[in-house]
Amino acid sequence: MKLSSPIYKLKRRAKLLARDNNIRLHEALNQIATKEGFKDWSHLASNYSETTPAEKIIRQMSSGDMVLIGARPGHGKTLLGLELIALAERINRTGYIFTLHYNETDVWDRFEKLGFNPRESDGRVFVDTSDNICAAHIIERLKKTLDQALIVVDYLQLLDQKRSNPPLDEQVRALKTFATERGAIVVMISQIDRAFELSSIGLPGIDDIRLPNPVDLSLFDKKCFLHDGKVQIEMAA
Repeated sequence: MKLSSPIYKLKRRAKLLARDNNIRLHEALNQIATKEGFKDWSHLASNYSETTPAEKIIRQMSSGDMVLIGARPGHGKTLLGLELIALAERINRTGYIFTLHYNETDVWDRFEKLGFNPRESDGRVFVDTSDNICAAHIIERLKKTLDQALIVVDYLQLLDQKRSNPPLDEQVRALKTFATERGAIVVMISQIDRAFELSSIGLPGIDDIRLPNPVDLSLFDKKCFLHDGKVQIEMAA
């Protein structure tokens, strides 16, 4: 049985129903489940398994983590980053997407294609498309907030495009320090070198990250690689 909306959206709908009708959350969840054709919420949950890469990754995230998502163009790395933002509320975090690649309209459109409307998220999702995005810009933007942040940066290599910015390795270290000190989670989307497509390897790996300048990739606690619908998640040793 196909759900009318992703399960996280059904849960959000139940929260609104509970608030608007002054009923308990479990009662609202059961009402939503009944409308979806299930006996109750536990029946729905037992028949619907959330196994998307975003679900797998977000369950393994911890405060202070730096996460790398790598893929060739068109293989879903940006979509995965946006899915993580859409799920940020589940782990009681505010989502921030910093992108030098897309304009704001593009980002909202991509969110809507996921079945998620950030404008209905009670101000828990923010989009920044400033041309000045770099580690210092991100840290300055967030240093006064008390929120537990889930930050997605799109994408790693573009932080290095302005000569006025510090070296890329220095920026990654600054974001790692910020994440550790503030309990934030920083996810960085990364390009994969085009030479990967000439190899016979099924999935890219850490050696396939395109680095115009050196970066200590051991700073990343978790790494996720995508290609042709396959996903591999690597944890720090």
